[in-house]
Amino acid sequence: MLSPNSVTRQLSDQISLAKAFVVIAKESSNIQFAWELSAQIRNSQVLLSSVASRRAPLTTTESETAIRDMALLLFNAQQLHYDSATMIMRLKTKIQILEEQVGVVSEKSSKYGQIAAEEIPKGLYCLGIRLTTEWFGNSNLRRRMNERMQIETKLRDNSLYHFCVFSDNILATSVVVNSTTLNSKNPDMVVFHLITDEINYAAMKAWFSMNTFRGVTIEVQKFEDFKWLNASYVPVLKQLQDSETQSYYFSGHNNDGQTPIKFRNPKYLSMLNHLRFYIPEVFPALEKVVFLDDDVVVQKDLYGLFSIDLNSNVNGAVETCMETFHRYHKYLNYSHPLIREHFDPDACGWAFGMNVFDLVEWRKRNVTEIYHYWQEKNVDRTLWKLGTLPPGLLTFYGLTEPLDPSWHVLGLGYTNVDHHLIERGAVLHFNGNSKPWLKIGMEKYKSLWEKYVDYSHPLLQRCNLH
Repeated sequence: MLSPNSVTRQLSDQISLAKAFVVIAKESSNIQFAWELSAQIRNSQVLLSSVASRRAPLTTTESETAIRDMALLLFNAQQLHYDSATMIMRLKTKIQILEEQVGVVSEKSSKYGQIAAEEIPKGLYCLGIRLTTEWFGNSNLRRRMNERMQIETKLRDNSLYHFCVFSDNILATSVVVNSTTLNSKNPDMVVFHLITDEINYAAMKAWFSMNTFRGVTIEVQKFEDFKWLNASYVPVLKQLQDSETQSYYFSGHNNDGQTPIKFRNPKYLSMLNHLRFYIPEVFPALEKVVFLDDDVVVQKDLYGLFSIDLNSNVNGAVETCMETFHRYHKYLNYSHPLIREHFDPDACGWAFGMNVFDLVEWRKRNVTEIYHYWQEKNVDRTLWKLGTLPPGLLTFYGLTEPLDPSWHVLGLGYTNVDHHLIERGAVLHFNGNSKPWLKIGMEKYKSLWEKYVDYSHPLLQRCNLH
């Protein structure tokens, strides 16, 4: 106990114990004793700090007084019944109260964050309105789009690199297209298939008619034109006709707080979200496509994805099970017998957002029908609650080929990501609420997205997008 390290450790342990007693003394309204403990803690900390700054070990002579004075105070604390059992009980009570307070704050933060994430910024709304006006008032734009559509053979040419994006966000889609083409060695080989809705159709066509994007081939469609997309074929559309489903997603009632707000977001019933399960029907002539979410940035040439051997699988995706959080049991209800009997709870999860789909194998294995089966089984939301990833995990179970993690780096919309992973990543995914086009976007990652936006464009200037 006379070695310098032992003396330093003893003093540090005394400080830790004294800090706990300060909390208990305050809880017991013994302010005077709490003050005495705090003063002695400061004395001991000053002693340790001075020793650290001189880079010489603490001697027993230097520490003797501090250790003795602190020991007397700790002894007094025990005499005041600040024993271990009492201390543990009180600290547990304090921790429980703090956890409840944190829970309330976290719930409010999550709710407000979700609301902020769902709001359409005024600038984006303005851009959509101005582009729609431009489309219907500018015959040159419509003629330019018609001239581009004369290259219909490229839209079906399976020797080219076909990408698809399903989105109602014009600016985000523009970043996906722009970043992909700027990092492509052969942009003339790139074909983008953009699917949007009726509301944004004219604006989307106008934007991609007035911007060339290095001459890549771009097709814009709206899903309302797909005649096969109806309630008799699509379970999600059928479920939207159900009054209970409508009430759950659209009534605004809080369900007594039993279901978190993010699980009740109507966007999870949006056809633009579920259209990913109908890619072979959307593009009947294609054999392989790369699916990209609209909240990604591409920073490397993606031509290599089209030569990856998927080993007769349908879906090529980056796995996310480096930790237990991203295994199947996190997303699915394993108390339900259908889930428990068919799926390994420790199976590896994977990410939507950058996926290579072999449409030949998809059609051969009738994958869309697998999706229909599980979507119909979940009409009461007992198999899963949130989004398109859980049905994707079920639909492509045993049909997914793991890709190298550098192809798809996730987390830029909600967490800190290792900068080495970002540098090596081909596709950066801003999954999470903090999208780069929102005020709540993570500032340190916004530049990765914004460098693919031309803020000098007259329309962006007029809509105060910067």
